[in-house]
Amino acid sequence: MSQISSSTPLIGRDDELGRLSGVLERARRGEARAVLVAGDAGVGKTRLLDEVRGRAAAAGMTVLVGHCVDLGDVGLPYLPFTEVLGAIAQDERFAGALAAYPVVERLLGGGSAGDSGGRLRLFESIAGLLADLSDIAPLLLVLEDLHWADQSSRDLLRFLLSRGILQRSAGGTPTHRLAVLASYRADDLHRRHPLRPLLAELVRLPAVERLELRPMADREVARLVRALREEPMPDTTVRRIVERAEGNAFYAEELLAATGSGQGGVPSGLADVLLIRFEQLSGTAQQVLRTAAVAGRRVEHDLLRDAVRLPDEELEAALREAVGRQLLVPGEGDTYAFRHALAREAVYADLLPGERARLHGAFARLLDGRGPRAESAAERAHHYRESHDLAPALAASLEAADHAERVGAPAEELRHLEAALDLWSAVEPSARPSGEGVDRVRLMLRASSAAAHAGELHRAVSLTRAALAGVGQEADSELAARVRYTLAGNLMSVDNLSAAFAYSSEALAMIPADPPSRTWVWAAATHVVAARQVGENEVALRVARQALGVAEQLGVPDAQADLLISLAVLEGGGRRTPAGRERLRQARELAREACNTPVEMRALFNLAVGCFESGHLDECLPWLTEGLDRARRAGLLSSPYPMEMRYLQLLVLYTLGRWDECVRAAHADAEVLPAAGGYTVAPALYVALARGDFGATDRARALLEGPFDWMATLVAGIVLTDAAALRGDPEEAVGRARATVTALTDDMGTAPHVTVRLAALALSAVADRAADLRLEGDEAGADGWAGTATELVELARTAAVHGEGGIPQGPEGQAWLARAEAEWTWAVSGPDAEAWAKAVAAFDFGDVYEPARCRLRYAEALLAADRREEAAAEARAAREVFARLGATPLLRRVDELLRCARPSGAPPAASPLTARERDVLRLLARGRSNRQIGEELFITGKTASVHVSNILAKLGAASRTEAVAVAYREGLITPETTARG
Repeated sequence: MSQISSSTPLIGRDDELGRLSGVLERARRGEARAVLVAGDAGVGKTRLLDEVRGRAAAAGMTVLVGHCVDLGDVGLPYLPFTEVLGAIAQDERFAGALAAYPVVERLLGGGSAGDSGGRLRLFESIAGLLADLSDIAPLLLVLEDLHWADQSSRDLLRFLLSRGILQRSAGGTPTHRLAVLASYRADDLHRRHPLRPLLAELVRLPAVERLELRPMADREVARLVRALREEPMPDTTVRRIVERAEGNAFYAEELLAATGSGQGGVPSGLADVLLIRFEQLSGTAQQVLRTAAVAGRRVEHDLLRDAVRLPDEELEAALREAVGRQLLVPGEGDTYAFRHALAREAVYADLLPGERARLHGAFARLLDGRGPRAESAAERAHHYRESHDLAPALAASLEAADHAERVGAPAEELRHLEAALDLWSAVEPSARPSGEGVDRVRLMLRASSAAAHAGELHRAVSLTRAALAGVGQEADSELAARVRYTLAGNLMSVDNLSAAFAYSSEALAMIPADPPSRTWVWAAATHVVAARQVGENEVALRVARQALGVAEQLGVPDAQADLLISLAVLEGGGRRTPAGRERLRQARELAREACNTPVEMRALFNLAVGCFESGHLDECLPWLTEGLDRARRAGLLSSPYPMEMRYLQLLVLYTLGRWDECVRAAHADAEVLPAAGGYTVAPALYVALARGDFGATDRARALLEGPFDWMATLVAGIVLTDAAALRGDPEEAVGRARATVTALTDDMGTAPHVTVRLAALALSAVADRAADLRLEGDEAGADGWAGTATELVELARTAAVHGEGGIPQGPEGQAWLARAEAEWTWAVSGPDAEAWAKAVAAFDFGDVYEPARCRLRYAEALLAADRREEAAAEARAAREVFARLGATPLLRRVDELLRCARPSGAPPAASPLTARERDVLRLLARGRSNRQIGEELFITGKTASVHVSNILAKLGAASRTEAVAVAYREGLITPETTARG
């Protein structure tokens, strides 16, 4: 029988190979690059990467390879990087470099993986190690099958490519002799696949590119088929293989391998092709492959030997046969791997149910026999579960959860805990793990905590509700109270405030205040926050003062800290006052001493917000930097307070006019933020919109998908309202502002702080529409919009004056109110320069963009009053800001205003308008509507509308009013002309 040659030729990939070779060359010169290699299963990704690896090694590069493995719903944190680090540890050249990063030992099983620097330090250490290795020799890092990567591996890859090994020096000179190639199956990425958002983010990085391997052309498949056989083949055979391979090299190889087998009727499905080839093996070889398929894509020789239980000679003969048939390939470290994952999947699927369970059990026991290695816990849990040996599966799942927690992988911890909860009821009570805190209700509470840390806030609520159902018959009233106040805290994180208050009330009622207890103190602390959220400030103050005394009596410093934070917000002038912030600093120290990071982050968040609300923006940033750094070190960056701190940090940068820094920062820490944290990058959307990228509206609408999220609704409302106002669409602007306020108003009827900002933004479009209608002579229409303006300004006044808890809003809120008042005046009676002067002054607390926007409106009001020199001065000041920020839409508008504001004696500009457009403009100046213009010029109203739009575009005007003002100042129409009629 003809044999396939041992080395599969690379055919039809010249362009792709040239491109990747260029990446290697640039890497050897010191320009670090990454390529994401995409393609359907079997299209040739692995073969192409093998070729590139060979070329890299031949050129003197160090090649490191990591594989992702499909373990079903259970992930093994950092698996491909663990494989890479294992290879590094075996290379004597790198011993010194590896020793310089002891934190990396957590992935090598060389020591405790507790919070020794946290997740960020681990990421930075791996990045630093790879950079150091590239100094020793040019480095190629290959990661295969990213579609199976666990979340922690995806996070680490995001860090390495966005902040780590691809970073450049301050002068822009590349610093690392390194290339990263990562492959994934494009056809496996369903709409909600977790890899999709990461890929979308990575391809936007300047040093990352995507390479898609498309199906081969028929002629290339034919060349491949003929190259694989030494002797000639009939054209009909080749054509048949080409037809059935459909451009997939792996299909072609498998079809060719099955040719001449005598089976006949080879099915078109890849699994059937693989099984035909598999069945050509001897019985012993089939037994070995079935066993290897249960182990996974890759298996160690010793582990396979012990599982298959064959004499060494028979095992070696079977392996030689499987390797000869190219079903298995030998790998590094005395391992074997299926040549393609699909081959393993086909063999695995062909196993009988009992056979599959028996082999999983064998691997589970073998792994157990090697001793309790934390990094193998996930594998053991997987094998025990598939073997239906549920008690050890439960124990291994809990062990895997502990390991995930230690290495800062909350998403994996959650999955393992949920797997344990699924197994709990199926395991006899006597066989369940014992110990403090190991029962179903407490496991649910722990899982809810992991969910919250991973940013899965609605999942945290579901888990705590399940714990509540499970605690119904509990005699332990303290546990029942703990479940209820935990549920209350989780409900507040998803803005279900009334329910949170109800559960915190129940929790407090279940535990007597006397004798004092820690459980009562924490129930009270949670109830204080819930009461404040629903406007029960008197209740919150009373309970907080009582609980603070109990916490001091019991010596519970973190509860003291939490209560001090609440009192700092509730009492006196709140967190905006020096006294309030001093109390918050005291709370931060108490929480830090008690090692309660969540409470410490709450204190830091409130310190930052207090500075922001009082207009001390520069003082805000250090608190945010400290809070986010603390969250990273604790692995809690995805929890609620750090998420809000991230948003606030970007908002401060945006407000200070540090827009480029804001945009960069929006991506810098994305590797440790969950998908649910999309709202945190909203200030970068504000920048995009201000720079004329109306695609920001699509990204804002995406924030509204899924369950209700208070912050996502807020930022989407700001973007969509402002976008509508910039487009001159008052209907959409008003509708969006009102809908957002309604959605964010709490159960007590209290409107959110952002109401004043939304009202001011919508009012700008309303004011322009009212002015346009008055110019057209439509007084009824103008009065209608003036009424809308009055409704909006009343909303703004109420929100700014009463604020949160009856405390008036700080400088930012008062500035937005000043703008709203100026816009309202414009809508009701026309532009008022003094009102706009007040708005400009009100934003003088560090804001950069908003005072410039107000200054532009101020200039327009001055120009309307024929105060040209003052208008020009204000416009030039605004222009300087717009130019520096790159706010091109308003830059064009201010340039037009400056052209209009030149001295009246200056010569008029040549008219950019056609004769017909000048006729239309004259009628516009007389206040005619489109219909009236059409009647006077004997054209349709629709045609008149087109002419009006052209006039606005040519004059750079945002409204009919502005177009007439521009034409008058430019001398395009004369006073005598406008006086007729």
